[in-house]
Amino acid sequence: MTQSDSGRPARARFSPGRMIPLAVILLAAAIGVANRDAFSFQTLAENRERLLAWRDSSYLLAAGGYVLAYVLVVALSLPGALMMTLTGGFLFGLVAGSVLTVSAATLGAVAIFLAARAGLGEALQARMDASHGMMTRICEGLRENEISYLFLMRLVPAIPFFVANLAPALLGARLRNYVLTTFFGIIPGTVVYTWVGAGLGEVFARGETPDLGILFEFQILGPILALCVLSALPIARKWFRKTGEE
Repeated sequence: MTQSDSGRPARARFSPGRMIPLAVILLAAAIGVANRDAFSFQTLAENRERLLAWRDSSYLLAAGGYVLAYVLVVALSLPGALMMTLTGGFLFGLVAGSVLTVSAATLGAVAIFLAARAGLGEALQARMDASHGMMTRICEGLRENEISYLFLMRLVPAIPFFVANLAPALLGARLRNYVLTTFFGIIPGTVVYTWVGAGLGEVFARGETPDLGILFEFQILGPILALCVLSALPIARKWFRKTGEE
């Protein structure tokens, strides 16, 4: 934190111009919510032949278009990331679909992280550093166990992707750790839903809707929860160490 001429910590100045990227994201998210039914299973089913033909005629262009669209969905916090993941599996299969989705989701998450940090992050961080309440303790815990906390935010299914993208920026997480934990933390869930997407052709042929509750079945959720426990171990170890010292 910078120091003023009087020796006191200088407050981060709020600049309305720096809020523009975040305002665009929030506006796009609101528009997306209002039109959330535009991209659905029915839309995908109705256009599946056209999409498959596009993929077959120009694979690289289709892959690039998919990545760009996914980045925009995540960066603008638009609803439809799950449908995009399923579409990735439907078009490109489990392996290629997972690689494209994880890469695109990470890029989009970095974009919203930088926009949020530029708009509110520094000013909010300065306020929390100057206070001594619960938020300060949360920030201190984040700094001490940053990678573990960020991994937990990505792995716990109950935490919305939008929240896991924004909260670290507002709490002062380091970009390098954010990118690392985002990329690896979203792999388990992405692989599961891409796998579901890879089987959508047969589902559509039967006129059915895929079971998206597969993530919460024990054989899938169990390993993810085990990863959550492993991520939390460093936090628990430091907590017990501090408790013993006290």
